[in-house]
Amino acid sequence: QVQLVESGGGLVQAGGSLRLSCAASGSIFSIATMAWYRQAPGKQRELVASITSGGSTNYADSVKGRFTISRDNAKNTVYLQMNSLKPEDTAVYYCNAVVTIFRRVDFWGQGTQVTVSS
Repeated sequence: QVQLVESGGGLVQAGGSLRLSCAASGSIFSIATMAWYRQAPGKQRELVASITSGGSTNYADSVKGRFTISRDNAKNTVYLQMNSLKPEDTAVYYCNAVVTIFRRVDFWGQGTQVTVSS
């Protein structure tokens, strides 16, 4: 079993920055693809950024150039550095871990609120 615990959310003014962290328990972190999703009120959950075990990254078009995902396998932690925040970035941000051995298994954190004021 894997537990994911997010931290770093909060209230920030437009143009500001936040860094989210997601600490993972368990021994599978180094082989997992890690990702950040977000869900705004009344909207579907959407992928923000992902990073494979090999370090390949992928970003939603809406955050390219502003957000950076990274991972520290020694600390079992994935980060999301968010710069130039906009009010439309306001959402609950969720950490996700995907492990595919015989089948795909997803693990989710509890979410952390990010609010960007205009």
